[in-house]
Amino acid sequence: MLDPLSHSLDRYMTLVSVRQKLVASNVANADTPGYKTQDIDFETELRNAAGTSPMVNTVPGLRVKNDGNNVDLDREARLLAENALRFSVASNLLRTQLKTVRMAIEGGGAAS
Repeated sequence: MLDPLSHSLDRYMTLVSVRQKLVASNVANADTPGYKTQDIDFETELRNAAGTSPMVNTVPGLRVKNDGNNVDLDREARLLAENALRFSVASNLLRTQLKTVRMAIEGGGAAS
């Protein structure tokens, strides 16, 4: 209803949500032997206009501990902060867009 930006924001916020769940799972499994860190390629998934479920991958290049676990809590904390910022920006854009629509509706009714 609003415009193509709304669809893009919806996709963006869905990806932020998926990443948030993955990061939370990574943190929760930080001490689970053999657990491999999972993530999505955010930029690639954002460009994927098909809207399919994001592809979750294990993260290469992380230091593997003796128990086979490779969760890096510093990396996960950075991703949590990045996700919070992304969500804030997207929700502010959506809020602004909704205000614009509301003003147009209210302004349209005042002309009668």
